[in-house]
Amino acid sequence: MTQNTARTGAARSRARHRQSPFARLHHQEEPLLLPNAWDHASAAALAAEGFAAVGTTSLGVAAAAGLPDGAAATAEATVALARRLGRGRFLFTVDAEGGFSDCPDEVAALARTLRDAGAAGVNLEDGRPDGTLAPVELHAAKIAAVRAAAPGLFVNARTDTHWLGCRREETAGRLARYEQAGADGVFVPGLGDRDAIAALVAGLGVPLNILWSPAGPSPTELAALGVRRISLGSLLYRGALAAAVATAKALREGRPADPPALAYDEVQRLAPGGRPRS
Repeated sequence: MTQNTARTGAARSRARHRQSPFARLHHQEEPLLLPNAWDHASAAALAAEGFAAVGTTSLGVAAAAGLPDGAAATAEATVALARRLGRGRFLFTVDAEGGFSDCPDEVAALARTLRDAGAAGVNLEDGRPDGTLAPVELHAAKIAAVRAAAPGLFVNARTDTHWLGCRREETAGRLARYEQAGADGVFVPGLGDRDAIAALVAGLGVPLNILWSPAGPSPTELAALGVRRISLGSLLYRGALAAAVATAKALREGRPADPPALAYDEVQRLAPGGRPRS
């Protein structure tokens, strides 16, 4: 099978899944701005503010559980969160690191579990805990296995060439192989160079996802470059932690502290069936 034939077949397979509400968010005039949550309350609060979908942040999930991020240690916590989010009425996608396994069948089983829990998408990365990159064909096999096992689940294939700062020259080739394997979208966190982003967009047949950074292009600039999904990653979780610590320190030190905060009843209502206490 030639590369063009394989790519055409993968494109036809993806086209059958583009009718899902989550997939359509990647094919509209404005790119999908995807805030990342770490528990049910943060996801529900973001959804209540009108965000079309939310993602999970692997760092937030890991840190909340007292576990390291990116070390394949949070499979259970990730599935548990997906099941909690699945009780809500909002679209969400799950950051599943590298699938928590190097066995494509095990990754496919995880993806099926996440889909059955209510997830609309999954993010799979090729970065490894030791700071290296998984072999291209192994990651492509995971993507293909997920596509076969969990039809309708939006597969966002992430390469960590820029995030880890290694083998950046492989970025376009890796994305092309992941697209060929059936990825619905591709993700390059750490990439902020405008010319490089534009070049990737020009060579892709699927939406490009970029992680927003204060040092990189603005959301408006990313949209103009052709980026279709903009993720916030762990930014909101890290900001929430910083705000909590800063408020507590200010009060301890006798300084004024009046941080923005939801009212108790507002938070109570975020839970399915939640009602204010009388």
